[in-house]
Amino acid sequence: MDQLLIRGGRPLEGEVSVSGAKNAALPELCAALLTAEPVTLHNVPRLHDVGTMARLLATMGVRVERDAQHPDRLHLDASALDRPEAPYELVKTMRAAILVLGPLLARFGQARVSLPGGCAIGSRPVDQHIKGLQAMGASISVEHGYILATAPGRPGGGRGGLRGARISTDMVTVTGTENLLMAAVLAEGETVLENAAQEPEIPDLAEMLIAMGARIEGHGTSRIRIQGVERLGGCSHRIVPDRIEAGTFLCAVVATGGDVLLRGARAEHLDAVIDRLREAGARIECGTEDGQGWIRVRQSGRPRAVSVRTSEYPAFPTDMQAQFMAVDCVAEGVAKVTETIFENRFMHVNELLRLGARIDVDGHTAIVQGVPRLSGATVMATDLRASASLVIAGLVAEGETRVDRIYHLDRGYDAMEAKLRGLGADIERVRAGSAA
Repeated sequence: MDQLLIRGGRPLEGEVSVSGAKNAALPELCAALLTAEPVTLHNVPRLHDVGTMARLLATMGVRVERDAQHPDRLHLDASALDRPEAPYELVKTMRAAILVLGPLLARFGQARVSLPGGCAIGSRPVDQHIKGLQAMGASISVEHGYILATAPGRPGGGRGGLRGARISTDMVTVTGTENLLMAAVLAEGETVLENAAQEPEIPDLAEMLIAMGARIEGHGTSRIRIQGVERLGGCSHRIVPDRIEAGTFLCAVVATGGDVLLRGARAEHLDAVIDRLREAGARIECGTEDGQGWIRVRQSGRPRAVSVRTSEYPAFPTDMQAQFMAVDCVAEGVAKVTETIFENRFMHVNELLRLGARIDVDGHTAIVQGVPRLSGATVMATDLRASASLVIAGLVAEGETRVDRIYHLDRGYDAMEAKLRGLGADIERVRAGSAA
């Protein structure tokens, strides 16, 4: 099993390109199920979860090919799909696989999807997905660990039998909004999604669907209106840059010190993170060049401790909580970190303590007392964003840090260690038990 070996204490300097967003790529791969025409996705990140989703689609009969000349492009063709099923063997490692449910129902009128697995960061129930699809006329049961759904369409039709409905979810759910949005584009009549999630990946998905012929208004707000169409066509779509990857690099620079330019980053998607990092003392500039966004971050000396509270977009994202905590671990002062989204998302705390951090947890709140320095040790990643926080802590710690179970990192970060090496970090991938 691979580990990351980090020799800390070096500031980060230079330029790094931000990859396409994992949280946009996964639903957009699923959106290819909605049409029998070819779909091309650009700026696709090279991630384990993307590979898993591609294999899942392939088991259904979708042709998935990575462009030999442009490795960041994927070509998808679901015209020969013959198995509307997502088996447990693939779904168990990735919760986002639930996103095939809406498209399969919408186009084929049937789906058999395993209940999802994924990171152990707390309960992420799919009941809101099911309730919304039932409101659109689907018949759904859960048997032997599988969601069985039907919505038979008209004979010879190009879509299933879903009907438009007004749906208000009991909570803000990103994947729920995406699943229902994809289902609604082929439903008969109008669908209105109330209490919709507003994360940037959702309007990006909506823009892809619009390019395929969907009729959508209000995406990016809490109320999305969809007029169903008979069928969708193919499209070519560029995936939005990964705001969480960009935020992770911003936190790494603020923790270690240095001067880094992020190419391809969208600052408007990171307002809450950038505001807090500026409070911590970072100098951050943003702009655009040749149609692409950029962010420059500079930090000298220790950052100041800044408290954060996670909430739905556009507030501070739960996916940045662990990385920001790593910054607070070496900051001057005391910070309070409050997690409101997932109940188990402080599992990285015990590993940060191994590096010399001072953190007390009381329920959903962590009190972080900054220390002048951390000390390298062997630590274990427990989930995707926790692994990123341990990498940041290792970059600033004295001596050697080994981060174990980095398959979590590979699920959501495209060549992270290579990008960090390009910025001057002393980091390498090694086999567990190998000599330094």
